[in-house]
Amino acid sequence: MSRKTKLICTLGPATEAEETIGRLIDLGANVFRLNMSHAKHEWAREMAARVRRQSDQRGLHIPVLFDLTGPSIRTGDLPEPIDLKEGDSVEFRKSSAEPGIPYSTTVNYDGLMADVSEGNTLVVDNGTMLMLITTKKDDRIVCEVKTPGKLGSRRHINLPGTRLNLPALTEKDRIDLALAIECKADYVAGSFVRDAAHVRELRDAIEALEGSAQIIAKVEDQEAIRNIDAIILAADVIMVARGDLGIEVEFEELPILQRRIVRRCHELGKRVIVATQLLESMIVNPTPTRAEVTDVMNAAYEEADSLMLSGETSVGRYPDRCVEAIVRIAMRIERSGGLGFGQQVLLRDERQKAAKAAVTLADSLPDARLLVLTRRGVLANQAAMLRPKTSGFYAFTPNEGVCRQLGLSRGVQAFKLPFAATIEETIQRATEMLREQQLVRPGTPLVIVSDILSDHFAANSILLHHA
Repeated sequence: MSRKTKLICTLGPATEAEETIGRLIDLGANVFRLNMSHAKHEWAREMAARVRRQSDQRGLHIPVLFDLTGPSIRTGDLPEPIDLKEGDSVEFRKSSAEPGIPYSTTVNYDGLMADVSEGNTLVVDNGTMLMLITTKKDDRIVCEVKTPGKLGSRRHINLPGTRLNLPALTEKDRIDLALAIECKADYVAGSFVRDAAHVRELRDAIEALEGSAQIIAKVEDQEAIRNIDAIILAADVIMVARGDLGIEVEFEELPILQRRIVRRCHELGKRVIVATQLLESMIVNPTPTRAEVTDVMNAAYEEADSLMLSGETSVGRYPDRCVEAIVRIAMRIERSGGLGFGQQVLLRDERQKAAKAAVTLADSLPDARLLVLTRRGVLANQAAMLRPKTSGFYAFTPNEGVCRQLGLSRGVQAFKLPFAATIEETIQRATEMLREQQLVRPGTPLVIVSDILSDHFAANSILLHHA
């Protein structure tokens, strides 16, 4: 695999055809995301099946990510959009309350009135309209419009800097989670994660359903930033969800926060995704803006594990071109090197130190390959966090699910391989597999690190072998 940065593509009307999914895999998609904010259950079930079929046809292990809606605040249904001008007053009320002024709509969160204060800023429709809360009552708030716009149905509401007492999982999330486990989802993303307890609640819900999905915690507000270390340690993967996060913080702070989160994920040994508006203009245009090229380059330069496309591939006109663009940009910057945050990983146990020693050895030998033998994928992920420079980094595991869950890990190419009775035979099988795919030549140095037990190969051991 010449490209180390992984790519997540969101499926939608533009990419739901099975042949299109196959084509995106061929172009470089590594993971497919199903956004449960918009997806019907039958559609999501069929999309997961299509991804499995297309990846199986190619002998690949493509994971499926179910992205839960989370406890978002939205406006109610309107017969037609309200055209708001600067200075207008608009009311947001409980569903049980009657309109008090001409411009009025409901909200889906009855606790809103208790959480906010007069003078707070309210942001509607992902930053399209800014409002100031002027009046607060038990069953409604009234806002002064600061920027004009059209208020439509079910528009998203943000309250920058305000702590909201929303649940970690809504009833809809729990229903969608049951579907994700039924579809054997490889990842489940929790939206608006605000602290480690929210991650634990999601993990408990997955375990109660007897699922094995790993958890992606989406960092989307200031409270999550304050609790970032605890969230990183509790989750399997972190997503820098720049859409809502970019509304919650001052926009000039967003690039600094992105880099800080990416670096901290490296230090604490957790994978990280950079998401939202990477190629936003390509929803309607065939080429990216120069600013978008620089943004994608920056995320790849920070050596994030994965980059994510949302509307670009779900509803955009040019999903193929979007994938091609990200692949080209990532591959180009990878040839120039990265920021090197992998050197700052905090090594806390013997397995991590063994991974560090193996990566150091592989990087020191010309044309060496790094092989990881692992049952659960933990050692492979820990090696990946060290950002090995070798052009060949391969993980072998007997578990198909582990192969798919390594699909988000930077630089790792996973193979399913039943482990033999002896480590020597397992290594021989792995070497033959790499030769068959022309990934190694006779004599290629192979640095093999393992955390599996064998008669002649202890846990957390390193071996230098030649193909």
